Amino acid sequence: MPPLKISDASFQNDVLNASKPVVVDFWAEWCSPCRMIAPALEELSAELQDKVTVAKLNIDESPATPQKYGVRGVPTLMIFHKGQVAATKVGALPKSKIKEWIEASISEAGAESRLTRA
Repeated sequence: MPPLKISDASFQNDVLNASKPVVVDFWAEWCSPCRMIAPALEELSAELQDKVTVAKLNIDESPATPQKYGVRGVPTLMIFHKGQVAATKVGALPKSKIKEWIEASISEAGAESRLTRA
């Protein structure tokens, strides 16, 4: 499953209202590190599709959302869970490190939501 392409207009519905965590890749066409991690994110989108949705937001086409969340450099990866930022990572990483970060972040977010319900 390829990453979901999102925009300022679809962000509320696709990310903030999502039923499972969403990894948002804030990227730009001119960004070499963004292009370097793109294949890894495509693979992770398929591998982790039961746990998270991987989405991509082009900061040049949709500048309002990155500004709202304080994105200052690309690539920036943010995990959103229940409408909130659960984790942020700036810069290119190897696929294994991105996967470790996603899995650790969503398990922490899940633990926090279980604690708040208790």
